[in-house]
Amino acid sequence: MTDTATRPPSNIAIAPATDADAKDVAALWQKCELTREWNDPVADFKRAQKGPDSAVLIGRDGKTLVASVMVGHDGHRGCVYYVSVHPDHRKKGHGRAIMTAAEGWLRERGIEKLNLMVRAGNTHAQAFYETLDYDEQERIVYAKWLDGREPTP
Repeated sequence: MTDTATRPPSNIAIAPATDADAKDVAALWQKCELTREWNDPVADFKRAQKGPDSAVLIGRDGKTLVASVMVGHDGHRGCVYYVSVHPDHRKKGHGRAIMTAAEGWLRERGIEKLNLMVRAGNTHAQAFYETLDYDEQERIVYAKWLDGREPTP
């Protein structure tokens, strides 16, 4: 695997998404196989766009949407979700660029730590985050559907 640090810097323009970007961003998440049947990606996008503590950042190469990240915080820790780079635009530094933008968004709000979750079998994502100097931490994640649904993987 090529170290992303040796790749040329990304040339994408990164900016906050607008409401008009919802369907295109959701389509990117689906193309990147980030969505799950129990989550509506357009609703997730709209929820993130509502408040001052979350946003969706998008990266464009010209007019083409190539990367995105959902970023938010609880006042103490930041989180990222739906980190995506279109499969046809990978290995160009766009993943590093969109994560740098998410980290900057959090720093601007005084957030000092970023937590992220990666599914156990997603070795490509694990390797990517390790190139960005993220460390694996031993934690147990608990979850509960508040509407009474059965647990999901």
